Amino acid sequence: MKEFNLEVFNNSNQTQVLTFINNKTKELGFDMASRPETGALLRVLAASKPNGKILEIGTGTGYGTAWLLEGMDENSQLISIEANINVQNVANEILKNDKRVQLLNENGSEFLKKQQLHSFDIIFADAFPGKYELLSETLNLLKPGGIYIVDDMLPQPDWPADHFPLAQSVIENLKKLTNVTSVGLHWSSGLILMVPKFK
Repeated sequence: MKEFNLEVFNNSNQTQVLTFINNKTKELGFDMASRPETGALLRVLAASKPNGKILEIGTGTGYGTAWLLEGMDENSQLISIEANINVQNVANEILKNDKRVQLLNENGSEFLKKQQLHSFDIIFADAFPGKYELLSETLNLLKPGGIYIVDDMLPQPDWPADHFPLAQSVIENLKKLTNVTSVGLHWSSGLILMVPKFK
């Protein structure tokens, strides 16, 4: 039976930006960037929130950031935080002229503690804060209908030995939550999406 090619839906319109980020990421030896499939999903989620306010915890070199921006409309805003300025400088260099994004070199935990409740439409937690710690506090920052997403939830060949129990602990913590609607996807590096329930 002939199969359909669905990969065409995962292509980006910003090849030059992503190529720049990919090349710089390799030069730095940074091995924690998001995958293209994750980026394609981030783009769709961002497009579903017109006039949205989006938070990315863990800019890295800006790969996920670029995908989010591709899906956002002109009135949406993205805040992306990263503690490591060396990797974030890649994003600063290529995305600095996009007025929709604010790239902050800041400790993620401290940032999260300062935010108002129900401030964001989407939170992409791709760093220790908001994923391995301060989980409840992070979910409380979502607006009604807001989406929380984490990646890297399936074991990867390049994981260090101590990372598997960390990821397992995140999954166990997420499973305990009863005030969310959730889905786990065997897609890309393994994704979990959650939407908090509001009374």
